[in-house]
Amino acid sequence: MKNTTEQLVGSVQRPAKRKTLRGHIVEIVSDSGEGAQKAGQTFGAISAKMGNGVWTVEIIPADIQPPARTKESASGIRIRLGSNIVTNAGNEADLVVAFNEVVPYARIEQKAFREGTLFLIESKWAEDKSESIRNSYAKAIDDFRQRGYVIYEIPMEKECLKWVANPKQGKNMWVLGLLCNIYQRELELASSQVKHTFRKKSQAVVDSNLKLLNAGYEWAEENLDFQFEIPSPKMEQELVVMNGNEALSFGVVAAGIELCSMYPITPATSTTHHLAEYIENAGGIVHQAEDEIAAIGFAIGSAYAGKTAVTITSGPGLALKTEFIGLAVMAEVPLVIIDVQRGGPSTGLPTKVEQSDLLAVLYGQPGDTPKVVLAASTIEECFQFVILARKIAEAFRTPVILLSDANLGTGVQPFPRPTIQPDWFSGPIDQSPWKESVGPYAWDKQTGLSRRPIPGQPGGEYTLTGLAHSEAGKVTYEPELNQHSSAMRSRKLAAFGRTLKPPVVHGDQEGDLLLVGWGSTRGAIEEAVDEARELGGKVSSVHLRFLSPMEPGLKDIFQRFKKVKTVELNYSDDLNDPLITPENRRYAQLAWLLRASTLVDIDCFSNVQGQPMRPGRILQMISKELNL
Repeated sequence: MKNTTEQLVGSVQRPAKRKTLRGHIVEIVSDSGEGAQKAGQTFGAISAKMGNGVWTVEIIPADIQPPARTKESASGIRIRLGSNIVTNAGNEADLVVAFNEVVPYARIEQKAFREGTLFLIESKWAEDKSESIRNSYAKAIDDFRQRGYVIYEIPMEKECLKWVANPKQGKNMWVLGLLCNIYQRELELASSQVKHTFRKKSQAVVDSNLKLLNAGYEWAEENLDFQFEIPSPKMEQELVVMNGNEALSFGVVAAGIELCSMYPITPATSTTHHLAEYIENAGGIVHQAEDEIAAIGFAIGSAYAGKTAVTITSGPGLALKTEFIGLAVMAEVPLVIIDVQRGGPSTGLPTKVEQSDLLAVLYGQPGDTPKVVLAASTIEECFQFVILARKIAEAFRTPVILLSDANLGTGVQPFPRPTIQPDWFSGPIDQSPWKESVGPYAWDKQTGLSRRPIPGQPGGEYTLTGLAHSEAGKVTYEPELNQHSSAMRSRKLAAFGRTLKPPVVHGDQEGDLLLVGWGSTRGAIEEAVDEARELGGKVSSVHLRFLSPMEPGLKDIFQRFKKVKTVELNYSDDLNDPLITPENRRYAQLAWLLRASTLVDIDCFSNVQGQPMRPGRILQMISKELNL
């Protein structure tokens, strides 16, 4: 062996120099601010451009600047690579690059590693001037060996000092070079991606990072005794690589939306940062309001004037928008609202994933506020569903809420490059004279739909109000008129629901167990179902995109299975917990909705640990249910 790593404990074996695999999971963990995420994002982009399936998940501390060398400071990224399409972050990591010995413990607590995981750890701490740090490092290395991890002590800072005066400004690119060698990434492609990553920096910065990239690559070639090759299929179509928040921003422009009004909030903010870079080239603007309430008010004003707008937020921001959402429903103003969900309640887990806003989106406003709600399940759907949301909002004169989450928002995945379609965009604003005999809310009794007057249309002037109103837009308190207008707003949902098709069952059409999911859990659920079916389990899954109105035919599908269970990232009581009974148990949010709408006894499997759902954990649940 060329490296100076000590031998392993027990029967754990070092890998051969070159090994071909169908997939691998890599993590880079560091103190906050050391660039681990940038290295991982760049590595993921390089791998996707080489044709591999990729999924990334960012590891983000909750504090803005936590103390260094603490578990709370752990920051980084997970990159899952595959020979085929990758739809989720997977189970335990196969290889970890750690910038110090403390930050991996945050991931160990989350069961992110397994016996045999390769640990490439910065060795500078073994010779630190502080005795306590030296002791901490020695103790951690011994503990890692006892856990069965394969330890490689890497002189990252020492090697970087050969090229830069401050290793903190570039160690991440040296690590990128290291990984590119280990996984046989094309160095020319890696160099091109590094140039793209630092395109807004000076040429000196670009050149420095390219030197570090090459140095890390060469060091790995000379000193490491292993490499992995993950073959990629021949690409038959051009792909794009982006995260979910970037896909949302591209979707805004592709939908022809010319105004995004927002207030910064984690994890949604990067959507508008990305959008602000180019929306002006498409004739639009990003408006940063003074708060969440002003942001949605500004968007409603734009939509009232004929330009359907989008406002982008997360859970706490959604709560502040509550009153204005009610106004948009009552006044029947088209509006797109994007909610990139995070952990809650209150400030909760601002950098972690959860799917806890579903009931708030549906029922969080006073009174009856029917609206269309859909949830993206892939990064490609983050792009496509913004276009769909705008079209629905205008066709049905209603707010449409699109749910994403932190897992999709920061996850990077390749998908086929979209081809621009003319029907993505709305037509010009109608300024033809308005018929005097037609009211601004002349509801069709069959569908609840009404034509939308636009300010500036001759004869189309009307009063927009959040008060109960008649078809003429006049404020009214008459009992029958309020009943009728409420029925018309609800009937629009029924009319839209008639356009939907039943969801596709993943697996057999009948069996012992059906899993039902929504949002970013799709990839993990379907992977677990496929593995369980290979073990002989009679299990299938259904994934819902439309949550209001729900897709039709659910009760018929459910009745073909002996048991139905939702898989969700929100809270539910465990029947084995103290004081919990079948009568007082709180169900996960989709399970609660499905039980109410189908009257089927639906169970749930959920957690709020702030981590993406792992296929291995779902497989364990399936195995227990079916005695596999």
